[in-house]
Amino acid sequence: MGWAKLSNGDLLAAAEKFYTAFITTDKNLRYQQNLASRKRAIVVLPTTSWPEIQMHTDEVAECLKALKTGDFVELDF
Repeated sequence: MGWAKLSNGDLLAAAEKFYTAFITTDKNLRYQQNLASRKRAIVVLPTTSWPEIQMHTDEVAECLKALKTGDFVELDF
C-alpha cells in the first residue's frame, strides 16, 4: 500500500481510511500523538515477539471484538 514511507500521524490517518482498529507495539504512541481526534480504536501490544503474541491470540481477538470507536487499549500479557 506504500505505507512504509509513512510515520506517526500520517500512518494513523492512512489506516483510518481502511481499518476499524490500529494495532501497534509502540508504547509511546499516546505520548507522541493527539489521539483525541482519532476515529478508530487503537490497541497496543506489549511485545514485538511473534511467538509471544501467538500465545495470546485469543486475548487479542476478544479485545478486538469489544472495541468501540476511539478506544485506546494497552494489552498486558
